[in-house]
Amino acid sequence: MIQNFETIQKLGKDSADAALKTFGAMSKGTQAITVETADYAKKAFEQGTATVEKLVGAKTLDKAVEIQTAYLRSAYEGFVAQSTKIGELYANLAKEALKPYEGLVAKSAK
Repeated sequence: MIQNFETIQKLGKDSADAALKTFGAMSKGTQAITVETADYAKKAFEQGTATVEKLVGAKTLDKAVEIQTAYLRSAYEGFVAQSTKIGELYANLAKEALKPYEGLVAKSAK
């Protein structure tokens, strides 16, 4: 009976430790995603502002279309790259958040 209590107590402590490690991983991963998203938003705004300035200075319609086309291509490529990067960050976040529980599940299965 006492051995069962000690086993349950150890499992509870291990669960609490895993939860704390998961919280740390979630905080770190969420912070990385937030920083990356803020950087992307800043770059996108700067790129959009620069494009508007170029469009205002365009002398011909052809030049304006060329500027707009270059902007759209660049914005699309940047968005795809950023989406890929954010997806990788979320995947890493999930892996790191679940890592503390891998050992716990292996212990409890025995």
